[in-house]
Amino acid sequence: MSDVQKVQVGDVRLAYRCWGDADAPPAVLLHCLGEDGEDWRGVVGQLATTHRVYALDLRGHGHSDWPGEYGFERWRDDVAGFLQELRLGPVALIGHSVGAVVALLLATDHPELVERLVLEEAAPPLPASPPQEIPDPPPGPPAFDWQAKVAVVAQRNAPDPVWWDGLAKITAPTLVIAGGPTSHIPQQQLRDMAERIPDCRLVTVEGAGHLVHEERPLEYLDAVRTFLVPNP
Repeated sequence: MSDVQKVQVGDVRLAYRCWGDADAPPAVLLHCLGEDGEDWRGVVGQLATTHRVYALDLRGHGHSDWPGEYGFERWRDDVAGFLQELRLGPVALIGHSVGAVVALLLATDHPELVERLVLEEAAPPLPASPPQEIPDPPPGPPAFDWQAKVAVVAQRNAPDPVWWDGLAKITAPTLVIAGGPTSHIPQQQLRDMAERIPDCRLVTVEGAGHLVHEERPLEYLDAVRTFLVPNP
């Protein structure tokens, strides 16, 4: 993987890695809960053939600061600040799971920063049913700040209704990637989410489950690269 770099964004230092031609159009990758920019190792090489790729460590993860204060809005604002600090917008914004929710909130609230949007197995911003519970942290050295898990569970159980309504305001062409019935994300909710976004297509990679880019990297790359670099 690429060397880790850091940038100050508001009250946190955020770590990131980058690949590809500096003059290529920018793409920013946002990982799921508990991971970091390394999570994209299986697909970043191919994405970097057409884009300048930036893989960010969200606050509370990896080499970024762990300040103890988390939530989807904080991550959204961090990413907006990151794009502004590096003067990257508008970008292709690609998120997985928690990172995908962050991405859709950014696309809703800062449409000028997002040119194209890829949402892989996003948890739709609807109340979790049944409500999630916070498990005990795993033993051993923490892989990420457990308070991030606490914040995510709280907001998955009671998301701001504005988030769901805001899907209709997304202006960027959007690709929703679903992993099929083996995923824990309700697939009908992903279909409903895709229908609410004005310019959106849905691709289901059957049998991939929640970790589409890890379990089915070739199918994932085929869908994403076709979307990001459409045939003339």
